[in-house]
Amino acid sequence: MKITSLHIIYFCLSIVMFSCNDSNPKKSNTVPVKKVKNLTAKDILGNPEYLAISYGGYREISRDSQPTIKQLKNDMRLLSAMGIKILRTYNVQLDHAPNVLKAIKELKSEDPNFEMYVMLGAWIDCLNAWTDQAPNHDIESPNNAGEIERAVKLANAFPDIVKIIAVGNEAMVKWATSYYVQPHVILKWVTHLQDLKKEDKLPKDLWITSSDDFASWGGGDSQYHNEDLNKLIEAVDYISMHTYPYHNTHYNPQFWVVPEDETELSSIEKINAAMKRAIQFSKKQYDSVSNYVKSLGITKPIHIGETGWASVSNGHYGPNGSKATDEYKQGLYYRQIREWTNNNNISCFYFEAFNEKWKDAHNPKGSENHFGLFTIDGQAKYPIWELVDKGVFKGLTRNGNAISKTYNGEYKSLMVDVLVPPSHEELMAHR
Repeated sequence: MKITSLHIIYFCLSIVMFSCNDSNPKKSNTVPVKKVKNLTAKDILGNPEYLAISYGGYREISRDSQPTIKQLKNDMRLLSAMGIKILRTYNVQLDHAPNVLKAIKELKSEDPNFEMYVMLGAWIDCLNAWTDQAPNHDIESPNNAGEIERAVKLANAFPDIVKIIAVGNEAMVKWATSYYVQPHVILKWVTHLQDLKKEDKLPKDLWITSSDDFASWGGGDSQYHNEDLNKLIEAVDYISMHTYPYHNTHYNPQFWVVPEDETELSSIEKINAAMKRAIQFSKKQYDSVSNYVKSLGITKPIHIGETGWASVSNGHYGPNGSKATDEYKQGLYYRQIREWTNNNNISCFYFEAFNEKWKDAHNPKGSENHFGLFTIDGQAKYPIWELVDKGVFKGLTRNGNAISKTYNGEYKSLMVDVLVPPSHEELMAHR
């Protein structure tokens, strides 16, 4: 190509323009924004990079006192620092779940890289639940329709956040004597939501499930095995099952008590061995659900909608009961359940993020108040002491408090409250 004076002029101009652009402070100081993909439930469930947790932000002894958006945002920042990216809520009757969605939306607006998704729970009851009248477990509460309608509105209003709707929480298991319903009620509403997806009235990639005890999904007593359950298993996008070896240390303690061949072990060895059996207990319940689903010729993902371990109990699980309750055992269970589920692409909505004292308001030391990985005032329990050491909570607070360790981080002080599981004879003596 022949070089002309015009080419030389263009060349010089381009150098000047490049130099001007390169010296532009706005451009040189711009931090690139990572574009968060529009992920679906299928993308995030079973993905170990998207840890899940059950979340309630209540601080007081009654849910009449709702956490503020600011408090919810502070909690979201703490959970995000832990690597949590999926939350589970339980009802849309109160302001809590809608406000959680608003808090996440604000955080995403403030930081385009902030990432948090929600499994939105819709509470389901039977007729006369929580009243002075006898519950009718064969007929559903008239309140259920409004609960489903609210869940649909929120899923449509926050499609980038709500990725799952769970119809009911432990709503089919028969020990939930105050409110349980028959499977046909859950099936009705799951089918309704699936139909809305087909009619483009809900996002097509929204997943629908119900979150219930392993027995309710066919993994336990044959009384749960019926045609409506089988149809429900076919209708949901995945199965969300609960497993609680913690509660079974009292109700089904065969796995928990110290066996004869371990009586000569040291105290810590007995505890560690019992916690390994606890994980095996959960695995067995998971497999029992999987085997029932396979027996129907159905293939469905199965994830854990709830499992956890309390750190305080003055009831069945405390010093005069199964002796299962303390932060050391909670730490072992948390780490082992995460390891198992992460390695097997199972999402685990660990129960729960923070202590909530409304659950057993008249008994401050009741175990239901103490399943959190954090205390209400922002102390990190033993399961996540390591995260405090790593500095992941630096600059973050809860209720105005910087995050610190329980027991002042002193392992010896922690172990004072740790009890050895009983022998069978010892456990029976306290019943």
